[in-house]
Amino acid sequence: MVRDELELLRAGAESEAATLARDLESLFAASRDSNADDEHDPEGATIGFERAQLTALLAAARRRIAEVDDALRRVDAGTYGVCERCGRPIAPDRLAARPFARHCISCA
Repeated sequence: MVRDELELLRAGAESEAATLARDLESLFAASRDSNADDEHDPEGATIGFERAQLTALLAAARRRIAEVDDALRRVDAGTYGVCERCGRPIAPDRLAARPFARHCISCA
């Protein structure tokens, strides 16, 4: 059951990352096809902000995928739900909120 939830979470993060990557590539392509100068174009700041925002969101989605992959490895190793710092169980409420949590509340 935990594995199924983690795999569903991973699939959602992969879908989000793919959408963000497409959006970012579209933005780059539009910028290449335009002769706009980010510094002097009134829309340049908006384009720069959008590019930075998409880049940050894509990085976050990729980090989430890596966190879920680590959690899946812990499931396979039989260490899922055990704090990596103190060795005590991670509270079920914490795992419900952050299924990829590596540490208990006290150690986090």
